[in-house]
Amino acid sequence: MATLANQGVASQASFGQLGSTHIDGTGVHVPPSGSVYVAVTCLEDTTFTTLTAEDATKHFGTGTASPDPDLDGVGDTVTTSTVFPKGVTIYGRYSGITLATGKVLAYHGPSK
Repeated sequence: MATLANQGVASQASFGQLGSTHIDGTGVHVPPSGSVYVAVTCLEDTTFTTLTAEDATKHFGTGTASPDPDLDGVGDTVTTSTVFPKGVTIYGRYSGITLATGKVLAYHGPSK
């Protein structure tokens, strides 16, 4: 991956300027090589089978329950009963998404 010398370009890339993926079905979706999903916008009420955080100590997802949400800020695990309403955008760094229901746009950003 090329080095981003211009801070403005680096900021844009970290907020999804590297492209996006429309996800409307089942199956695991992973971002292109060298990237992660940095934002996920729900186009319909959405539930996730998997929402895999790149770093479970920094971002919530499925399988990332926090031992003490007051200390680390990650919070509770996302389950298939967690509904994200249409129009909500989730920000984080995710390496994989599987939908239980709904449709989303997942925006790419550079991986670490």
